[in-house]
Amino acid sequence: MKRSLVFLVLILTFLQWQCSKTPAIRLLVFSKTAVFRHESIPAGQAMFFQMAKDHGFTVDTTEDATKFTQQNLKNYNAVVFLNTTGDVLNPEQEQEMQRYVAAGGGFIGIHAAADTEYDWPWYGKLVGAYFNGHPSNPNVRDGASDVVVKDHICTSHLPARWERTDEWYNYKNISPDIQVLINLDESSYEGGTNGEQHPITWIQEYGGGKVFYTGMGHTDETYSEPEYIQMIWGAVQYVTGNGQLPDYTKPTVAPEENRFTKVVLTDHLDEPMELEYLPDGRLIWIERKGDIKAYNPADQKISTITHMTVHHELEDGLLGMALDPNYASNHWIYFYYSPVGKVVNRLSRFNFDGKTIDMASEKVILEVNTQRDECCHSGGSVEFGNDGQLFLSVGDNTNPFASEGYNPSDERQGRSAWDAQRSSGNTNDLRGKILRIHPEADGTYTIPDGNLFPKDGSQGRPEIFVMGCRNPFRTSIDKHTGYLYWGDVGPDANKDSIGRGPRGYDEVNQARKAGYFGWPYFIGNNYAYNRYDFATGKLGEPRDPMAPENTSPNNTGAKILPPAQPAYIWYPYANSPDFPLVGTGGRNAMAGPVFHLNDYPDNPARFPAYYDGKLFTYDWIRGWIMSVTMDSAGNFVSMERFLPGIHWNNMIDVVMSPQGDMFMLEYGTVWFHLNPDARLVHLTYTAGNRPPVPDLTATKDVGAAPLVVNFSAAKSKDYDGDNLEYTWMIGDQKVSGNGATMTHNFADPGIYDVKMTVSDKAGNTASLTQTIRVGNEPPSVAWKLDGNQSFFWDNEQLGYQVDVTDKEDGSIASGIDPAHVIVTMDYIEDGADINKSAIDHASQVMASSLIRGKELLNGSDCMTCHQIDIASIGPKYLDVAAKYHGATDAVSYLADKVINGGGGVWGETAMAAHPALKKEEAELIVQYILSLADEKPKATNLASSGKIDLNKQKPGLLNDRYILIASYTDQGGNQVGPLEARDVVVLRRPTILAAAFDAVDKAQKYELKAGQAPGITQDMEIVIGASGGYVAYNDIDLTGIGSITLTGSAPASFMAGGVVDFHLDAADGPVIGSANIETRDGMAAAMFNRPVAIQKTDGVHNLYLTFTSATGEGSVCTLTMLSFEPEKNM
Repeated sequence: MKRSLVFLVLILTFLQWQCSKTPAIRLLVFSKTAVFRHESIPAGQAMFFQMAKDHGFTVDTTEDATKFTQQNLKNYNAVVFLNTTGDVLNPEQEQEMQRYVAAGGGFIGIHAAADTEYDWPWYGKLVGAYFNGHPSNPNVRDGASDVVVKDHICTSHLPARWERTDEWYNYKNISPDIQVLINLDESSYEGGTNGEQHPITWIQEYGGGKVFYTGMGHTDETYSEPEYIQMIWGAVQYVTGNGQLPDYTKPTVAPEENRFTKVVLTDHLDEPMELEYLPDGRLIWIERKGDIKAYNPADQKISTITHMTVHHELEDGLLGMALDPNYASNHWIYFYYSPVGKVVNRLSRFNFDGKTIDMASEKVILEVNTQRDECCHSGGSVEFGNDGQLFLSVGDNTNPFASEGYNPSDERQGRSAWDAQRSSGNTNDLRGKILRIHPEADGTYTIPDGNLFPKDGSQGRPEIFVMGCRNPFRTSIDKHTGYLYWGDVGPDANKDSIGRGPRGYDEVNQARKAGYFGWPYFIGNNYAYNRYDFATGKLGEPRDPMAPENTSPNNTGAKILPPAQPAYIWYPYANSPDFPLVGTGGRNAMAGPVFHLNDYPDNPARFPAYYDGKLFTYDWIRGWIMSVTMDSAGNFVSMERFLPGIHWNNMIDVVMSPQGDMFMLEYGTVWFHLNPDARLVHLTYTAGNRPPVPDLTATKDVGAAPLVVNFSAAKSKDYDGDNLEYTWMIGDQKVSGNGATMTHNFADPGIYDVKMTVSDKAGNTASLTQTIRVGNEPPSVAWKLDGNQSFFWDNEQLGYQVDVTDKEDGSIASGIDPAHVIVTMDYIEDGADINKSAIDHASQVMASSLIRGKELLNGSDCMTCHQIDIASIGPKYLDVAAKYHGATDAVSYLADKVINGGGGVWGETAMAAHPALKKEEAELIVQYILSLADEKPKATNLASSGKIDLNKQKPGLLNDRYILIASYTDQGGNQVGPLEARDVVVLRRPTILAAAFDAVDKAQKYELKAGQAPGITQDMEIVIGASGGYVAYNDIDLTGIGSITLTGSAPASFMAGGVVDFHLDAADGPVIGSANIETRDGMAAAMFNRPVAIQKTDGVHNLYLTFTSATGEGSVCTLTMLSFEPEKNM
């Protein structure tokens, strides 16, 4: 009996201990800093270690952001951001953090966690607010707080009024969803800006997890205060709940990025434009210069269906394509293209049996009048919506380059091509619009109900559904709602102008019904341009978005326009305060599909339910895809990066397959060019065992025979941890070995496809193919400038030489005609589109090819039978050009005739064969002959050496550039056609904004608001040079630079003064100059422009500025600008 009682007591004791035991908890304490670093971080870490020891849980600390993976985070109940600052996670890591919280992971933010990730809206909502300053001089003060919720686990131990010392943060963007636990009493200290409602500690449930944040935690002493420690222990218990680890199977959790695979189906496309999925599983796409191609997944082969002869200068060409909704039964396909000859852009329907497009079956549906004298903006997206309604986007066909990046509304006589009021703002013009029509079986069209203007045309063209577009480029229709989405590429102004109006914005738009979307009078969120007289420079009042008027003499439509509709999403070159996730830099917004799960059969390839109802939008230049969450009415809720770890090469079209996964076209890196990285891509999704992710690199992909190429697939990986095996094929021949590398000597000229297949233990495979072209060594092109290759100075004369060498052709000195070297220089104003330089250069490339064609013609026997303008035995070339003007595949057809001979077209005399001519040489001859009917390119080619006067720049601009482009296309080689090489030099102003650094440590970027300090009249970013830190600026040519002037300030009340050193290539690299910075009283007196002489240094370097105070603490100074001054004898 006694033994039984003892046993019972032991059992009860064990059960009591089990019930009161703290659940197993693991915390990850993250304290990475990208700007200011709190010295109290070690004290905070020590507090957590002691707390874990006292309460029996586990703590790991890290500053390594690569730990933010599912594989690692799934082991932690909560993540603590301990005094983090700045951008501490990259986009992939941000996605993993978001997935972790959605899976139920907890979050604790301490103090400067609110001073973190300002460009990540989800994080701002997670924390609940962003830092908005603190008291200064001193920043740490005594203050009192009132406990608002007294019965919470975090606060039940605290006094009703809690008096303590800290750095008291002010906040902005405070979420209305937080539950405030402690409120800061601003009357107890100086420097508060939030008023009576000044939260300092709060909780919430957000995104799937529990959140605790406190603004307390600046000083070392904080982390030894018993009340504070107990509050944080309460926070640990609150956010970890019952101790469950995150559950990544929840449907609200985004899928792992590695479940998606980017599969390149083919590359080296020539300006791909639009893509369609055929019912038989093939993919068909168009290329701007006229090719229509298809990919067959069954044999993985590419075929050219046909070539349309199109006018493809400027931005015209073969622009848009769509299959008829009833294609399976009627076999109709639609193209929007620029015909040769007639100055229109044309929407036509053709018969397409799946193999051949019957060009004779063309039904011209609609023509858009245009002009081809000036660039730009052709648009050209073609999409079908519900009920057989066809949507066609048309650009404004307006030159933007004489408007300083603002709206082109030049009403002067003879300047209509510079006036978008004649197109986008004109109710009687189809340009700058999105049209909606219903094509009929007989090749006509009808007007659907609900377009912008009456069907009788009494108030405007009845085809118009949306007006007020600039360059609407890529549209999509959500067939569940009927809503139209499109991207509109905006103007180039980099900053707002008091006189002209808003800076440029790109837009993603949503049209729930017909409407006017603002251009050229409004941009973005209906930001209004001012009236402006281009003749006198006189400024007028801003336009009224509720009552826009078009009084341009170039307007042929209504004077009063419909009210302007704001954009759905809008963003400038700079940081976007409205949509910060989009980033900064160049921009080309495009709209993709809205994904609806139930539109696709349940199958392993279908994208997961997480993306149901989300809009995919993407940016051609910035290389991101966003998934946009909308409410049931279609209103914007949020956006997030879609697969941020995948690199996209200038996406230009995205379509969903019938299986519910995605195909896309990538245009590639260089404008108006056949790009090696222009690709057809399949984006696959795998729910189960993931196939390997292949990676294939080659040391060369083209060259003269013999060509030795080293291939490597060593970076291929398997996310399920399987061992990988490799198979190598060259054509149909297997190469011995199954390792991750392979070397091959291509002895003979030819085109070789090298295929690498990687397989895992489950039998899943993935392949990549690299095309190797053997028989022609690419040329080499290089600029050599007299002096600096980074900067230009006013009224400078720049000496230059373009060196060109080619293994087969020789060099400029021996064998290469300098006239075949294309050399252009363009001046681009503030933030303007480099596209203009590419267009000008492309026109010169075309001019060069025509010159070479003429030379080949004159060097042949063709002129014995033909003359330019006189009929001989054969027809005159002007007649040939006229006859084949606009003919489909004329270049290829006539080139074959030149090589093989023929007769019967122009009479009885047969044309002699020329079998010795290469196909590309014959095509050059034909291109020259056909060009006789065209207007000649207008850009001017520079000599291959000489001097350029750099005198086009305008005062007051900071972001203008001179763009120097040199290129050479060689004569081609054995089985490999002509190859082009180019070299581009961009010269900028010799001033760099200090905050535009490429690398930073300890120093901080800070946004100074207008009026925040004496003399500050507009918002600006500054660098605060913390002692022991640095900022770095990459790729600076220091050739001929004699001094660098620092612009900044060192007020004694904030700064310690000290030394700024200039280092080469590393923070501890050679010192080439130093500046002693002394503090001064008063903001005005503390400002300085300090010239710093630097040692003579040649070449391009990364320039590091280090900051050192006398005591090693505090900050040396602030910097706003670096100005590079040439040597006096330069």
